[in-house]
Amino acid sequence: MDRLQAMTTFVTVVETGGFASAARKLDVSPSVVSRVVTELEEHLGVRLLTRTTRVVRLTDTGSGYFEDCRRILGEIDIAELSATGTHSSPRGLLSITAPVMFGRLHVTPIVLDYLRRYPETDANCWFVDRVVNLVDEGIDVAVRIAQLPDSSLQAINVGRVRRVLCASPAYLEQHGTPRHPDELAEHVVIASTGSSTPPEWRLQDGERQIAVRTHARFTTTTNDSAIAAALADFGIARLMSYQVAQHVSEGRLVIVLPDFEPPPLPIHLVHREGRHVAQKVRAFLDLAVSTLRADDTLR
Repeated sequence: MDRLQAMTTFVTVVETGGFASAARKLDVSPSVVSRVVTELEEHLGVRLLTRTTRVVRLTDTGSGYFEDCRRILGEIDIAELSATGTHSSPRGLLSITAPVMFGRLHVTPIVLDYLRRYPETDANCWFVDRVVNLVDEGIDVAVRIAQLPDSSLQAINVGRVRRVLCASPAYLEQHGTPRHPDELAEHVVIASTGSSTPPEWRLQDGERQIAVRTHARFTTTTNDSAIAAALADFGIARLMSYQVAQHVSEGRLVIVLPDFEPPPLPIHLVHREGRHVAQKVRAFLDLAVSTLRADDTLR
């Protein structure tokens, strides 16, 4: 058995989602793909894939082996590129994911700069307000705004954001500025399920966490519409600091109860690669890290 060929075939089955699709990509018959994977499992003495009539899934053992195979094959590609002198030029498709609004405000300009610098690259951006699995969905780099759990992924800290309460000057002039979280019950609340879950906001009073029960008169699934409602003098919204930074700097929104904010959340760039990062990923990380760390709104 050619182990390199077997690894390549196995990885292709996982990445394409099946034996038939892997066979098309590798330009062989599905029976050849099935035979190679079966021989690989027999050689290892473990089951790597669970096969059904509709889908192929990794076993727990297969998941770890898949990551090892991807890393090994990636290092081989890097070694070959280095040997042929083409490693210095990033090329290929780069997939990035980030929260919707962070992607629009901060990632899109970086991606466009990246594409202009490296004409042999393409980019696929997944801007969604959910945690995307990098392995399952083939993502190279993800922006995570949260405390990260332990994992095999590599993470680079590039900044932090605060969870802030804000309202327009006109609203505060009419209804007064709250001085303590208890006073929020007297105010109109705007809730965005993209950044906070009504009806409870968690704030901080020194070392003590405060759970504030709120009644949202306007609840929306998008942060953009929550911001629009706050700008329209409707009430107090809770959002991420980067989402309202420009409006605050222009005086269109005012931060309220800043002394009761919970601890900031870190921003990380997360990727799957280890020490030997593919050049297309390394070039993007270098550009993104320097750009985001220089952004005053992310400190």
